[in-house]
Formats: sequence, structure tokens, C-alpha cells
Amino acid sequence: MTRTILLVDDHAHFRESAAWLLESLGYAVNAFATPDGFLAAAPDLADTLDQACVLLDVRMPGQSGLQVHDALKARDIGWPVVYMTGHGDVPLAVEAMQKGACSFLEKPFQESVLERTLEQAFERAAAGREARTKAAASTAAAGAGVHADTGVDDVAPDDAIARQVASLTPRERQVFDLVVDGLLNKTIADRLGISIKTVELHRSRVMQKMGAHSFADLLRRVLTRPGVPLR
Repeated sequence: MTRTILLVDDHAHFRESAAWLLESLGYAVNAFATPDGFLAAAPDLADTLDQACVLLDVRMPGQSGLQVHDALKARDIGWPVVYMTGHGDVPLAVEAMQKGACSFLEKPFQESVLERTLEQAFERAAAGREARTKAAASTAAAGAGVHADTGVDDVAPDDAIARQVASLTPRERQVFDLVVDGLLNKTIADRLGISIKTVELHRSRVMQKMGAHSFADLLRRVLTRPGVPLR
């Protein structure tokens, strides 16, 4: 599976040379010249990229890398972040790490240092995903009691569906709510500022998480249970 580096830096020459280096190391690269351009593309990229890491310049016109990182977290986008700077001041490095950065690179950096840092960032992200998956599985197992003699689930159907709805990500929940309101994919895409393809992807993930055979089946089961929170 291809790993993607989201390179955000306002210096054109550096972007070009860094992109060439990253591609030579086997990464796919999406390069952005401005924080605004990157943040505008981030929601769709988060929906389509399985493995990505942000290589983020600290000092840029308009917004700093720290502000961009805050914006990602506010949108619930959890890519690992590696900061870059040509100034290397310690207080800035400390603040970056406090925000959850994986590492802090001072320009110009050596190829071996860059490669090792990115590998560690992807490993950290993978460990985080595994921990969250195990925690979710443990919670589900603890919450679903089974009678030893009959194998009948202890959990009421309404509670089970409520938990499934609660398992949706914020964007999946937005899409689900708008579908329940009867909006078409194109209208949902316009309303949320995302592509139709992204809406379709979210609908597919909602179906998987809810264990529904069709969206009509999903709506029937949810809408006939008043105890299940739809908003």
C-alpha cells in the first residue's frame, strides 16, 4: 500500500527538491504551496488516503504550521505530523511536540534522517490505529453479554443500533443525517463541501459499520426505533 507525504511549504525550490527526494524514497507526494490550499484539500484527502504523513513547514505566510496543525485537529484529521524549519529554535520545537508532532526537522536535513523520521511517523500512526481497534473491540465485547446456555445476545436491539450510530465518525454521521433527511448525494456533497465520490465512500462505510444490507433496510431499522439518537 502506497504511503503518501503531504508536503506543505511556501518555498517553490524546496518543494521541488523535497518532492523529488521523497519520490526517490518510494513515497507518493502531494505538495502544497500555501496552508489554505492544503487545508481546503485536507477533508477529501483524509477520506481517500489510507496512509499519509504531513511534512509541514513551521513558518509560512498567512498561517504558521502550528496553526495548520490546530486546524487539522479541529477537523478530526489525525495524520502524523513532522515539522520542518530553517530556524531551529528550541521553544518552537517544544510547542510543536506538545501539539502531538512526531518529530521536528531542521532544514537542510539529510536523506537518512528524513527517511528514518518518516518511517517512525508511519509506525507511530499504525500503532495508534491498532490500539484504537483493540480498544473498540474490547469495548464491544464487554458491552455484548451472551447467555451461556442459549447464545442469545443480552443487548436489546435498540441499544445495539444506538452503539452502531455512535461508532460513526463525525463526517460519516453528517452524511448519515443528511441521507435520513432525504437529500441526494449531489446535494449532500454541495452542503458539506466535499465530492460526490467522497459522499458515496462515506455511505458505504456507514453501511458496513451498521451491518445493513441496503440503505433502505438501514433507515427502516433506525427510524422505527425512537430510542436511537438520530441527531
